[in-house]
Amino acid sequence: MTRRKLAGGLIDRIGGEAVCLFAPDDRPGVKEAASIRDHREAVQKIVSWMRSEPDSGLGEVDAAGHRIVHGGDRFTAPVQIDDSVVAAIEAASDLAPLHNAACLSGIRACREALGPSIPMVAVFDTAFHHTNPDFASVYAIPYDLSVRHRIRRYGFHGLAHQHSVTRYAEIANTPLDRVNVVTLHLGNGCSASAIRGGKSVDTSMGFTPLEGLVMGTRSGDIDPALVSFLARKEGVAMEEVEASLNERSGLLGVSGTSRDMRAIIAEASRNRRARLALQIFCYRARKYLGAYLSVLEGADAVIFSGGIGENNPVVRAEICRGMEWCGLELDPERNEKTMGAEARLSPASARIQAYVIPSDEEAVIAIATAELLGNGKMDQAGGANEDSNSA
Repeated sequence: MTRRKLAGGLIDRIGGEAVCLFAPDDRPGVKEAASIRDHREAVQKIVSWMRSEPDSGLGEVDAAGHRIVHGGDRFTAPVQIDDSVVAAIEAASDLAPLHNAACLSGIRACREALGPSIPMVAVFDTAFHHTNPDFASVYAIPYDLSVRHRIRRYGFHGLAHQHSVTRYAEIANTPLDRVNVVTLHLGNGCSASAIRGGKSVDTSMGFTPLEGLVMGTRSGDIDPALVSFLARKEGVAMEEVEASLNERSGLLGVSGTSRDMRAIIAEASRNRRARLALQIFCYRARKYLGAYLSVLEGADAVIFSGGIGENNPVVRAEICRGMEWCGLELDPERNEKTMGAEARLSPASARIQAYVIPSDEEAVIAIATAELLGNGKMDQAGGANEDSNSA
């Protein structure tokens, strides 16, 4: 099947003065500021823009696909949305209250804007990791607590990791079930995944997106006793400590100045804390990379995606530094020249290749929607994200 992207878009900073970007595939994009109060207005803006392009086919919507951050233990594959699915997503909201509530707002707004006759599909970020074995997913806490409260390592960024491994299989001309890779999705949120035979067998995020790698504002792995310790010492509720670990930690917390890796690197030569933030970020990623190469007993490739992974040669080089022992090496010139584009970073002789494969979660959602509904008219797709706040 030949697939062609018709358009893409993004509405960021919903709830105030939003940034709206709309881009037909064959023409320069349009960027504008607009007051967008909620997801309902965001979806209306997207639909209005699509219908203003009468010659592109964008106004003829056959279906809508939605990214749902948390599917809990029920949803392990895309599903067509009906009232029971909406209720189940809502029931899983205690596992991801901020994310799933926003997802549900998008579903309801889309149903209102497009009408009830247009089918919609939910595609779950956690679903890709449901193949993780229990020994990689179950926490070593009293087992009855895990069962009673649905506590396990769910993992996130599944759509990004799925795109990375699927696209690598195409590049390498290798059947997906023979692909073994480590994927590093590095942006404001960061995660790593070990993928054997095209399926996730371990991933760094856990019960929530807080676990794992250092991120823009999230701490990643910490000693869990720190939560009650800081609550006592600071005289605050544990919820406040948790909020700090999610919103004021990571690159921002260590550097004290920014969560943006570009700003961190610009300051690193003259600011000790910025330099330390960079070192911690790369060291944590390298530890997970080494661990996952061990889990896989070697790999075909390491794949970088996300805003940092796709655009930052300094970070990629630092993460891969000293990994020649296992066959992973970068070609300095290739690495330096690769910015936001699909490319091989390694010399051809490297036993483990390194690649940049830009994320395209919208394409994963569009393809899953078309395949589930079996609609022959859906060989062409557009993607617009009404909320850029992701895991």
